[in-house]
Amino acid sequence: MLCAHTVRRLKPGSFEQFRETFGPPDDAPEGWVRFHMLRSLSNPDEVVTFGFYDGTLEELERGQAEGGYDELRQSTDALVDEVVANGVYEIIENRAMQDSSAS
Repeated sequence: MLCAHTVRRLKPGSFEQFRETFGPPDDAPEGWVRFHMLRSLSNPDEVVTFGFYDGTLEELERGQAEGGYDELRQSTDALVDEVVANGVYEIIENRAMQDSSAS
């Protein structure tokens, strides 16, 4: 399982437009399991997007090329001041946290 992750600083006031424009289509390409968009509590113009992909890096890259990811990213470039971090990570450990109040 892989996690594709990007941290962006948006131009002030552009979050709602970014949110409406960026994200996977309803019929996400094969392999994509989940997508998340997070907004910083201390800076509303800082956004983290990440998604989980069940496959290899080569399959992810091929799917992005065939699925129009570059076009999607380019459609939001005008809303972004800076990309702080961007990468694909292998999920090494995945733990479900137990609700201690349930006992």
